[in-house]
Formats: sequence, structure tokens, C-alpha cells
Amino acid sequence: MSAVGFTYETCLSKCGSGTQNPSWANISQQFGAWLLPYLALISQLPFGAKHRVDNLMSAILIVGSPVLAGYSMILTILNANWISPVRILISLQQSPLRISNEDSLLSSLVVLPDNDEWWPTIADCLDYTHTWSIASVTTIAWVVVAYLLTVASSLSDVPSNINSNGQGTGSVWLWLIPIVIGWLQLSPKCDYTRVRKAMDNADAMAVVATNESDEVMKASELTETRAISIDTDMENPSSPDEMLTPPIYNYARAISWSRSAEDILNTFQIASKNAKSHRTVKTGATWRNANKKGFIESSNRKGNASEVDAYCRLPGRSPWATGIFNRMFVASLLPLALQWATTGAAVLVVYFTPTVGLGCRSLGYLIYGVFATIIWVMLVTSSILSHYAHSYSDTPNGNPFSCITICLAKAVSNLLRWGGKLLAIVNAIWIIAAGMLQFTSIYDNCYCNSSVLGRGAQYAFDIVMVDGLDLSQTKAAWFGALALGGTTCLGFIFYMNLLTDLVPI
Repeated sequence: MSAVGFTYETCLSKCGSGTQNPSWANISQQFGAWLLPYLALISQLPFGAKHRVDNLMSAILIVGSPVLAGYSMILTILNANWISPVRILISLQQSPLRISNEDSLLSSLVVLPDNDEWWPTIADCLDYTHTWSIASVTTIAWVVVAYLLTVASSLSDVPSNINSNGQGTGSVWLWLIPIVIGWLQLSPKCDYTRVRKAMDNADAMAVVATNESDEVMKASELTETRAISIDTDMENPSSPDEMLTPPIYNYARAISWSRSAEDILNTFQIASKNAKSHRTVKTGATWRNANKKGFIESSNRKGNASEVDAYCRLPGRSPWATGIFNRMFVASLLPLALQWATTGAAVLVVYFTPTVGLGCRSLGYLIYGVFATIIWVMLVTSSILSHYAHSYSDTPNGNPFSCITICLAKAVSNLLRWGGKLLAIVNAIWIIAAGMLQFTSIYDNCYCNSSVLGRGAQYAFDIVMVDGLDLSQTKAAWFGALALGGTTCLGFIFYMNLLTDLVPI
């Protein structure tokens, strides 16, 4: 007899519905080899929020929805490529960017020669990196080597601890490697304290045009409002998540950030177009040519507040930045592939482990993948609705976007955000618990080992001896899972390198 097994009914009658007694030696070995390296790797993710609870929630969101983490990352790169003509804005993607032309603040910052030092000053202050370190390289190397060694060990001795083997757990966490590598490459400016200090230093030197001919004055003496600000304490944000600086929250601020960034870009483009046409800021003045190519004489850029405003006045615009939905769509594709390639690899491993079929272990991984995708959909939809409600909240009466619609959009946005975060907490706990349930042999019972979920109670059976069983199909599935998860992760890293190479980050 090459294998011995029972039908599900026989297994229940002979063994009962209980689980196998766990072995501490097996638990510690499997946990240390398959799960612990990934939990350690989470520490290499960028955080930087004002409060620790926000950093903790960002880690939970990443673990609870890898597709959301990948989406925020790819969207950050696409937005950086789109706004690259104003490079300083790339460094402010992790902040709730706001602009104001009250008292000619923005137009003065762009046009007046007295503000030329504002831009390089803030660029220098933000010239820091959270990138590769010995700790990050060592941690990533530990995860990769541990995964490859444990996979090789599993494939060399498939029958050993076949039902508590952690290869499925190792596969379902593989997404974390490209996510950490991607953020280390991007080096996002998400340290709230440093970004706030950089803005304060630059704002101290900003000046604004006045109504008195060419006279200027310090913007700080005129008003507390700034032309470009990162106000994390604003009273009425479009979404509270927009205020949080960890990069995972880029999903919440990408739309509003893009709108503000495009306004700044358009202001520069209008001013540049006027300069190329040799039009001076001061009405009726004569253009003075400079001796150096590409240089504009300061006298051409001076005027009073109304003249400065007129020189780069923005046209009417949509609340939605140009191409934002196209970038959001593109940013969704590869993260979804990464999520389901790693989840699919984990399902493959346990699905084709005897007894072949959908069981407790494979269902657990499927639940994780489905919930991760639902969380992403809920939170991205919430960001769209919150921006819509915020953008049209001041629309005068008579506009087709009624108060009822705006209030409903805001309410649904809040519900989706709260629900998405709650589900992320549950999903993060679940994926860690799913691995522990497997390591502790909780799944080692008649119901789970017989794959009753997929086969049905009538056709389910439990293989209890595998020494002489042909496990070629299981081995092929395990190799396939390794190839699926590994190649998708490598493809994600390769795509990230291509994108970042095009962006002056």
C-alpha cells in the first residue's frame, strides 16, 4: 500500500473533529523561517508621521492591503514624472499641499525677482534621503536568503510536515520585498518635522507685491497665510488621511495634491509665456534685454500687486487635475498583479498539497487577497468622493451639484474610509494569524485536511500517509508558485527602476 487515507466521514468517526497536538519545535522552526523575517522587514518602510499611532496605522494599511501600498507608490512616481518641470513639488508629495493667491502671494512668489532664492532654499532644505542603509540591505538579504533556503529545503523533502509547511505563508508575504525596495529607491520626504522646518525657513524670506508701485514687503508681515503651504492642521481638509505624511496615505492626497501642483505649474507657464513675448509686469513699461541668454532683467519682473496678479492669472479650471484619473488607472495595474501573483502563489502551494482541493488553508489566503483588494477599492473611492465634496462645497446655489449630493458624497466617503481602515486592521491580523494557525497545526483536522470546502463532504478524504505517494504534482505546483511570485516581484522592481529613472527624484 503506497498511501493510506480515510473518507471524511470515516476520519470523523475514528479521529473526531479535534486538531492535532502542536509541536513547539515545529512551530518555532516554521515561524522563524517563514514569517519572522517579513515582520522584521516592515521596520524598513518609511513612516515619519507626527504621532506614533499614525505610523502604526500606516504599517497596518500596508500589511492589510499590499495593493494599496503599491498603488500609492506607483501613483507617486507617475505624479512626479507629470510635475517634473517644477521639481520642488516632487518632494512635497507626502504633504497636504495647499496654495493661495490671497494678497498676491502665489503670483509674487513666481514673478518677483526678490523671491528667486525661495525655491533653491527649500530645495536645499529638503535635500535629504531615507534610502539604502546597512540595516535595510541586511534585512532584505535576510528575507530573500531565508525564503530561498526554506523553499529549497521544502522541495527536497516534501512529505516532511506537509500540512504545516510554511511555503504558502512565505509566498503570500513576498509582495513586501518589492514594496520596501521601491520606497527605498524613491526616498520620500515624509518626515513631518524636517519638511515643516524646511517650509518655515523658506517662508521667512518670501516677499509679496504691494499696491505701492514696485515696493515689496515680507509676506510674514502681511498675513499668516502662505503662497505654498503644507498645513497638516487645517480645520476642514478634504480627508483626514490627507494630513498624514507616511507615503501609504498618498492615495488620499494624490488628487488634491495634483490640483494644487497643476495650479503652480500653470502659473509658471503663464509667466514664462509672457516673458517669452517680452511683456513686462508693469503696464506700459519697455522690455529690457539681458546680456546673458536665458536671463531676464529684474526690472521686467517688477510691478504692483494688481499687475503681478494679471501677469500670471490662472484661467478657470476643473477641480480635477489634468490626467489624474488616467494616472490612477495606470497606477492600479501592477499593484493588482503583485497582490494576486503572491496570493495566487500561496493558494497554489496549499491547493495542490494532498488532499488536493480548496481547503481551510487556501481559503484563508483567498480571503486575504479579496479583502486587500476591497480595502483598496474602498479607500480610493473614498478619496475621490471626499475631493468631490470638498471641491464643490463652496459652489453657489443653483449649481447642478446640490447640497444633498455633496453631503451624501461626504458621508459615503467617511463610511468607506472608516470601513476600509477597520477591514485593514482585520486583514492584517488575519494574515499573521493564518500563518500561525498553520504552524500550530490548528488546520490539522479532518475537515481541513480532507478539503471538504472544495470537494464536498461526500467526496472528501484525508490522506494520512504520504511516504509512498506520488507527489510530483505537488512539487510542480510548488515550483510554479515560486516562479509566479518571484517573477512578478522581479517585474515590479524592474518597472519601478524604469519609472524612477525617468523622474528627477
